[in-house]
Amino acid sequence: TTGGEGRCDASPKGGKPGFVKVLDEKHLLFPDVAGNRLFQSYQNIDDNPYIGLIFFIPGINDTVRVNGRVSIVSKEDLESRNIEVALYETDDRSKHLQGMLIEVEEAYGHCPRALNFSHLWDAGEIAKNQASPPFPERTDENYYQHQEGD
Repeated sequence: TTGGEGRCDASPKGGKPGFVKVLDEKHLLFPDVAGNRLFQSYQNIDDNPYIGLIFFIPGINDTVRVNGRVSIVSKEDLESRNIEVALYETDDRSKHLQGMLIEVEEAYGHCPRALNFSHLWDAGEIAKNQASPPFPERTDENYYQHQEGD
């Protein structure tokens, strides 16, 4: 998403296969589960209704890109559609808070070249990162929060 001042936010989302619901040829429903509760994307949507998404599937180097317009849907709307929380790991915060309804303007497969170069799904590379993580250990809930001026 991009806000009114041009600032961008790219927030990872995930769940079990099918957690993003295909409503019809032009609409996706993207339930949002409680996470870090920062909601930068939602703040941007208030200013600018356009969104770009990229879908990754573990072990597959091809991706799908979707661009379109987004509107926010309430928790009650998700519940009325009988949308279930589709996560592999749940906890006491694993509840729908709200969601995004995407009106698809374009959708297409993206070639795997960049992911082939990165070996993103290569088990050997994954093992190296697990043995020696490339990021400092996360120590508190504020670790990933953006600080003004960073």
